[in-house]
Amino acid sequence: MNRSHETRVRPKAVLVGLLRSPEAMEQVSRDLDELRQLVEDAGGDVVDIIVQHRSEPHPAYYIGKGKAHEIAARAEALRAELVVFDDSLKPNQVRNLERIIPVKIIDRVQLILDIFARRARTREGQLQVELAQLKYLLPRLTGKGAELSRLGGGIGTRGPGETLLEVKQRAIRRRIRTIQKELRAIAVQHREQRALRRERQTPVFALVGYTNAGKSSLFNRLTRAQTVERHQLFTTLDPMVRRIQLGDMGEVLISDTVGFIRKLPPRVVAAFRATLEEVYDAFALIHVIDITSPRMEQEIQTVESILRDIGVRDRPIIRVFNKIDLIEQKDMLSDWRLIYPEAVFTSARTGEGIDALLEAMAEWLKCRRSVHHLRVPYDAMRILERVYSHGHVRYREDRADGIYMVVEVPPWLEHHLKAYIAETDPVGE
Repeated sequence: MNRSHETRVRPKAVLVGLLRSPEAMEQVSRDLDELRQLVEDAGGDVVDIIVQHRSEPHPAYYIGKGKAHEIAARAEALRAELVVFDDSLKPNQVRNLERIIPVKIIDRVQLILDIFARRARTREGQLQVELAQLKYLLPRLTGKGAELSRLGGGIGTRGPGETLLEVKQRAIRRRIRTIQKELRAIAVQHREQRALRRERQTPVFALVGYTNAGKSSLFNRLTRAQTVERHQLFTTLDPMVRRIQLGDMGEVLISDTVGFIRKLPPRVVAAFRATLEEVYDAFALIHVIDITSPRMEQEIQTVESILRDIGVRDRPIIRVFNKIDLIEQKDMLSDWRLIYPEAVFTSARTGEGIDALLEAMAEWLKCRRSVHHLRVPYDAMRILERVYSHGHVRYREDRADGIYMVVEVPPWLEHHLKAYIAETDPVGE
């Protein structure tokens, strides 16, 4: 029998959540549903979900010690190989739980980082995830000394276990420094690329949204690209940027970014910094929203909250409600249009609403244009090229002392035209 073709057994997992108040029941239920999907995307099967009612996490066990014994018995009865907690566990909590629950224990952060590691494709994405994983692991090694020291050594001596721990810690710190050095070199390359992009004055629209909202599908529809489209969380980890023509507004860039999710710690945000740089550089954001999600409004709030947390506060946002082809009750769709009259409603799968989105993007660029009267000398043809590439020429007259024009230009081009503005010139339109 050829074992290389055997189906890999999916590990069984027990999920654990904390209910701090009766009012939070619905939210905890949603979070655990999302955790279930994370586990399944990572290749596991959820066999049980356990919720403890507790106003605050236990400082030593997160859950109560008695509940930990209950989980241990349940995991053994179900032959589970994994217990997953829906919050970030402190190192001492993990150590204490491991003494009671004889299976692998991970938290939401570790699970997300594992999925990121599976999805990263570029060198930068892989390095960012490895860095986040090592920083996560390092403080959790400190408690292993006692267990490792049981290999030898006596009271008051530094046994081989402790030495092994220090060797592991040094190796991890050394690897962290190596990764950081390589990432700094990549960051320099990115800065040069972005500087060139800014010099060319190409507007960037960045797709953002809750994970699984359909950003990659919309990106493919807009750019005719072939990025991965799956019903999974965090399908896009590495940045994707494509150029499209936006009618007479000229060329713009569209970037696809990683999907956001609730309870996303700063160390995890850092793991996809490569994609977020496109958000920082964007002239406008396209917030893609899954209109079929039962948690739609909460997901909108989560994305907006994360954008504020990472310092993206001043970017214009075009809201796009996606997957309208899956809405069976058209009255419901009409209601959402009334609630969000400024939004665009699309189906990335069928193409419905895509023209409206392109028009909204073009309108955003157009309404931010200003009108100027110019006199461009004949030896400044580079400025003329920029005006034609990124602006709209209302009027042109070639005279002996230069080219007189009335133009509409975007704000990022204005400072290049200061030396050529002829505000008092009586040019007809």
